[in-house]
Amino acid sequence: VVDLLAPYQRGGKIGLFGGAGVGKTVLIMELINNVAKAHGGFSVFAGVGERTREGNDLYREMIESGVIKLGEKQSESKCALVYGQMNEPPGARARVGLTGLTVAEHFRDAEGQDVLLFIDNIFRFTQANSEVSALLGRIPSAVGYQPTLATDLGGLQERITTTKKGS
Repeated sequence: VVDLLAPYQRGGKIGLFGGAGVGKTVLIMELINNVAKAHGGFSVFAGVGERTREGNDLYREMIESGVIKLGEKQSESKCALVYGQMNEPPGARARVGLTGLTVAEHFRDAEGQDVLLFIDNIFRFTQANSEVSALLGRIPSAVGYQPTLATDLGGLQERITTTKKGS
């Protein structure tokens, strides 16, 4: 359905929006599974402020589906998961999106693979950076966001790109 009704091209960026409980995580799991099995691709999932249960469920699902392999076959895994759970300090949560992006860049640049990167969710990334900004004593804007909002999001977005080695 995603490819038919809302196609996105290789190397592009899209947003996946929806309310709580509508199946966004299920769709992400299916995309990761299909990219790994049907296309031999690699996926990185960065969970910013995820609930512990959701992170554990995704991890177990990826093991059961064979996308993540444990033990001696670990090098055959087709997915990396990076989490900063909601009970962690804002500094840790703020770094998760960038850490997931760094992992994706490694597989794109060093391994020459096409990588499907998921950052769930960008609002919690912004929220964590806002909390860090408040702890540093920066004065927020009139609507409450940190003064570095454009820099924080821009730095993340600019690194999500296609290169000659992969996308």
